Amino acid sequence: MAEVLFYERPVPLNRNDHKNLRMKAVPNVKFAMNAHSVPLTGVEFGIAARDLLILFAGTGVADAGPIALLGLRQNENLYVDANGQWAPDTYIPAFVRRYPFVLAEKPAGQDGDDFTVFLDEQYEGFSDSEGQRLFQEDGTDSELLTNAVGFLGEFQQNVARTKWFMEQLVKHDLLEARNVQLQKEGKDGQQGRSINLNGLFVINEQKLRELDEKTTQEFLREGVLGWVYAHLLSLTNIDRLARRLDVREEAEAAAGATN
Repeated sequence: MAEVLFYERPVPLNRNDHKNLRMKAVPNVKFAMNAHSVPLTGVEFGIAARDLLILFAGTGVADAGPIALLGLRQNENLYVDANGQWAPDTYIPAFVRRYPFVLAEKPAGQDGDDFTVFLDEQYEGFSDSEGQRLFQEDGTDSELLTNAVGFLGEFQQNVARTKWFMEQLVKHDLLEARNVQLQKEGKDGQQGRSINLNGLFVINEQKLRELDEKTTQEFLREGVLGWVYAHLLSLTNIDRLARRLDVREEAEAAAGATN
């Protein structure tokens, strides 16, 4: 299954196995605490760029995809605190908001739609006694499940549109490698350390300006030119991300001093 980050025990949603399953809202996103990046769709760029650093990641240009960089250390999300609370007034990517459900491709050879709905049976909000039902007594989808599946479908459409966008960036050679490098100052006479993140790409603004008129018009018509500039504007958020790390490290140092 692709893109099952967060999901500890993903299983296909089944009307028989899950006929009595209920779901209650859990007021935290502890499941995302260790995600230092998550995939992002192009339609999110505009609003995400206010708060998040939008980059492209992959083993190479050909397989690169857009991400929101959420941390500067492995297995750390700087937007989620120790209580599992996402930073207030800060955009939460749809990739996170769709949990505990996910659309996953069916194995080759199975009949029906290309995708099927999975859920994480380990999600702490699931039970047989508390919360809203996923299925009504007659076996039809509840309003909760209908809305969740609708959100998944919209998300998948946005993924497909983003895939086309990435194909255009590759086709016109607009991506260039960019390593994120931060030099942390040492304290109390100690030597500072550097943070290096590799395998990242950004859009080359010079090559963007050199695009022919036909391609530029296509980008404008398809609404993706705005995505490009939202990405470029978001690059300044590296400073805000670094400040989040400073605050986190200061809290860790203070906690260590009191132990």
